[in-house]
Amino acid sequence: MTDFSFRTAAESDFPDILVLNLESEHFLSPLSPAKLSRLAGQAAVFQVAIAEDLIAGFLLVFGPQADYDSPNFLWFKARYGDFLYVDRIVISEKFRGHHLASGFYERLEAHAVAHRVEWVVCEVNIEPPNPASLRFHEKRGFIEVGRQSIPSDEKSRHSKIVSLLAKTMILV
Repeated sequence: MTDFSFRTAAESDFPDILVLNLESEHFLSPLSPAKLSRLAGQAAVFQVAIAEDLIAGFLLVFGPQADYDSPNFLWFKARYGDFLYVDRIVISEKFRGHHLASGFYERLEAHAVAHRVEWVVCEVNIEPPNPASLRFHEKRGFIEVGRQSIPSDEKSRHSKIVSLLAKTMILV
C-alpha cells in the first residue's frame, strides 16, 4: 500500500495538475492554465496527494458562493442551499487502486462536517459511461438526485448525460 500525504494545491502544482486532467479529459471538462488559475481562486477545497515525490491526484471542490458557470454546479446551486460540489477528482493511473479517492473523500467529508456543510454533491457520467465512479460513489452513500444532459460545444464534440449525486452529512 502506498503512503500518501495530502496538502492544499499550490500554483507550482498546476503543470502536473493540468497533465493529470488531460489524462482523464474524456470524463472531465478541459482545463487551460488560465481556467485552472481562475478555478483555484474560487475553490472551497483544492488538494493534491503526494506519493513518491509525485502528484498522485487532485481534488477540486466549490461551495455555493463560487462564481462558476458549470451547468452541473448551477443545477445544485439552484436546488441546494449549503453544499460542497466536487468538480473533479483525478487520480494518476499509476496510483489507481490504492484507495486514494477514498482518502480524498474522507478528508472532504470531515471538512464538510467540521464546517457544518449539509451536502457533498457531484455528478458522474452516464454517457459516456463511468461505471467505476458510479460504484465508488454508491459505496460512499451518494444517491442520485437528478440527471442532466449536457450538449456538446465547440470544445467537446460529444454530448453527455450525467447522474447528479448527493450525500447528506450528519450534522450533530
